[in-house]
Amino acid sequence: MWLSNFTLVLPQEVVSRGSIRIEDEAIAEIRPEPVGNAAIDGGGRLLMPGFVDLHGDMIEREIAPRPNAMMPIDFGIHELDKKLAAAGVTTAFAAVSFATESVYGYVRSLETTGAIIEGINRLKHDLLIDHRVHARYEITNTGAAPALERLLQAGHVDMVSLTDHTPGQGQYNNIQSYILSIAERRAISEEMAAEMVARRIAMRNNPEIEARLREIVALSLKWKLSLASHDDDSAEKVARMHDLGVTTSEFPVTLPAALEARRRGLWTLMGAPNALRGQSMSGNLSALDAARAGLLTVIAADYHPAAFVPGIFKIAEYTAMPAAVAMATENAARSAGLTDRGAIAVGQRADLVVVEPGDVHRIRATFCGGRFVYSDGTLHQLRARAD
Repeated sequence: MWLSNFTLVLPQEVVSRGSIRIEDEAIAEIRPEPVGNAAIDGGGRLLMPGFVDLHGDMIEREIAPRPNAMMPIDFGIHELDKKLAAAGVTTAFAAVSFATESVYGYVRSLETTGAIIEGINRLKHDLLIDHRVHARYEITNTGAAPALERLLQAGHVDMVSLTDHTPGQGQYNNIQSYILSIAERRAISEEMAAEMVARRIAMRNNPEIEARLREIVALSLKWKLSLASHDDDSAEKVARMHDLGVTTSEFPVTLPAALEARRRGLWTLMGAPNALRGQSMSGNLSALDAARAGLLTVIAADYHPAAFVPGIFKIAEYTAMPAAVAMATENAARSAGLTDRGAIAVGQRADLVVVEPGDVHRIRATFCGGRFVYSDGTLHQLRARAD
């Protein structure tokens, strides 16, 4: 099948009015000009690789759209699958967490998180896009280690991140602000919120933390999984995580942390919503500031996959378009150890996104393995006229 007359975002350049041929779910040929008798004429629209989302928190909102309003897990997975395809995501790592003490504790229990992971693995061959599991291990929640180890041994996890949300450091370095946030989210008094925060700080003194952490790291490395650290706030923390075997610094909180991560050759991942808004929702390092400094290498959906396309265009104001696109595609894939996708190149999976730029950049279609998984009808209309 030929896709003709697209503006191709290739790894090193943008080619106007180019064409690609898809065969056996992969890109078989690329030409710098339109071809005749193509299945689809793109009308000059952008054709990008499909987005590889390494950190998406959205599954929790699909199965628990409101506190204490739990939906069936299989239903939530299918609904998220549709939304991700419409957002141009073709490979999605669901970032699920074992963190019962968090404000989302009702959906981050050992039972619920384990069921989500097992559901994704059970349903993955019947879904529109390629779904994988990114397990977030909260290091203070040592009781979760045995459950995570069982899932790792079963081959149900594809990526692991080490997180430490202890108040007073990382993302929650301002303790008073964090107390106020918990009080608001849980509709409780500041005194009750302060007691919760004090308990979480005390959890950091658990003598089992280091041993459990090293067990999880060893098992992740044994299975050759990508290992990330979350909310690095200092060069010292980056150094420690790097020495453990971490290869990706997720959401570095400060510029010195991002600088140290790049100095040590780590991938630096930040949220597409941060890039779109130009600022972190927590007042931490801006993705655009990181991009300006040449420190940003990967972007992820975080909590809003629709931010990928506008986020890419924002980043492209500070770097070339192929480099901006690579942050959501090739760089993301390579950082997760995936070499068969992420670029419009011969031999790569035909995971593709059709984008029409404008005041609001619109995704017109998504292909996963060369098959339509989303279309707003525009390309079908073009095909009818071409025939």
